[in-house]
Amino acid sequence: MPLITAHDLMGEIDDNALRVVDCRWYLGKPTDGLDAYAKGHIPGAVYGDLEADLSAPATGGRHPLPEPEAFAATLRRWGIHEPTKVVVYDDRGGAIASRLWWMLTQQGHAETYVLDGGLQAWREAGGRLTTDRPDIETPRNDSSIDVTPWTGTADLSDVAGRADEVVVADARGADRYRGETEPIHSKAGHIPGAISFPLTNNLDGLGFKRPNELRAAYAAAKIDEGTDVIMHCGSGVTACHNILAMEIAGLDRPRLYVGSWSDWSTSNQPIATGSEPS
Repeated sequence: MPLITAHDLMGEIDDNALRVVDCRWYLGKPTDGLDAYAKGHIPGAVYGDLEADLSAPATGGRHPLPEPEAFAATLRRWGIHEPTKVVVYDDRGGAIASRLWWMLTQQGHAETYVLDGGLQAWREAGGRLTTDRPDIETPRNDSSIDVTPWTGTADLSDVAGRADEVVVADARGADRYRGETEPIHSKAGHIPGAISFPLTNNLDGLGFKRPNELRAAYAAAKIDEGTDVIMHCGSGVTACHNILAMEIAGLDRPRLYVGSWSDWSTSNQPIATGSEPS
């Protein structure tokens, strides 16, 4: 199970083999996450900046993946190497933290977990916060995670030229899918043929639904074991929440369209609006 409870994290928080990463980030307010971290975070946590650490400069979408070597350098800076157990969290039900979970597990680091319920669950369980930043012993270059080229991704041509049986699922809110609002990009709507599956469908409050509940929800969207799925969102971040939910449900991992709407909507591609896929 790729989740960890606040209670279990409390029992491991002083373990030197553990690294906690705070991934708080807010759309349109790129510095507020670091400010929130500075005001109080889980003890021992480092701050993972979506813009600076989990993305490369914007090309073909707002949050492209960093080069693997750059990601490896970030992990060394955070003190993460092969034996390290990593717990990632945010305060949005895992919407941002799931991006780092996806990146690490896609690079083969299986010992990566999302804090179920996030910072709120930690505080409700009696967990304390600190403003102290951890003193990290940086691993040697030869002891960090062995990174490889990114896999499990899709690009614009994969989406545009997909076969009929491939399901494209949109993790954005239903209002953005319908084209009623668009807070970032100049064009509103959705990829023609894509289904709407907002990440909030995965949650019961701020924690994830049970595996059988998630499996039933995805089955209702015609996503079952063996279905070829490309998951997307606004810029390849919150789509990872759906990928995480599918893994919790025991379903096959879909491909991530990293550029997502930020790529599609700026590439002279057709756009649909309304509640129907077409």
